[in-house]
Amino acid sequence: MRALIIQHDHVSPPGPIGERFEHHGYELVFQQLLTKEQVASPNVPAQFMPADEYDVIVSMGAIFAAYDVDRIGAWLLPELDLLREADRLGVPVLGICFGGQLLATAHGGLVRRSEHPEIGWTEIDTDEPSLVGPGPWFEWHYDRWEIPSGAREVARNEYASQAFTLRRNLAVQFHPELTAETLRGWLEFDGRQEAINMGHDPDELLAATVRTAAQALTRAHGLVDAFLNGPARW
Repeated sequence: MRALIIQHDHVSPPGPIGERFEHHGYELVFQQLLTKEQVASPNVPAQFMPADEYDVIVSMGAIFAAYDVDRIGAWLLPELDLLREADRLGVPVLGICFGGQLLATAHGGLVRRSEHPEIGWTEIDTDEPSLVGPGPWFEWHYDRWEIPSGAREVARNEYASQAFTLRRNLAVQFHPELTAETLRGWLEFDGRQEAINMGHDPDELLAATVRTAAQALTRAHGLVDAFLNGPARW
């Protein structure tokens, strides 16, 4: 079994999400669209193998906006086509944060700037805790989606929809893949000042991530298990 992991930039590794797919016997196939040097000029063309080359696709987070076609359309539009093809062929897709926003966009939903961007560990309200638990999950996003027609919202908080399913697709707005190492990378790559601007102490965000690492790992693995036993089988 093969799982395509789409990394949109150099600071968005799959962490325990990829690890758990490996535990289930998947071979991870990585496609990183941008190097660190390309992020400043990110409209880099990308080509994807056909969706049926894989048994599952995971679209990771990114430092971009799902609607920023002028800036990243050279790889954004092909990825949207891939997600639609996967849906047509019944290949399950897990979309994480930006990847979830791409799932919304690909299937007729809307992504727009949020009036209440979120950073930090947050609990959410869930209708199906066996699929998407209440967390806390780590949030770092400036946009929010309106779910596509036919999708079912699974979780939310006061600021944004947090998860939806659509056929064999699962989109989550939060970052289940986050580890302390990943967060260090975000903070080093412009994130420290962003967090400060949003009223957060970057060092405390990191300390909280270190303190709760074991619980976060369990939640991340549980999400993959639930995805594979739920939407991926529907």
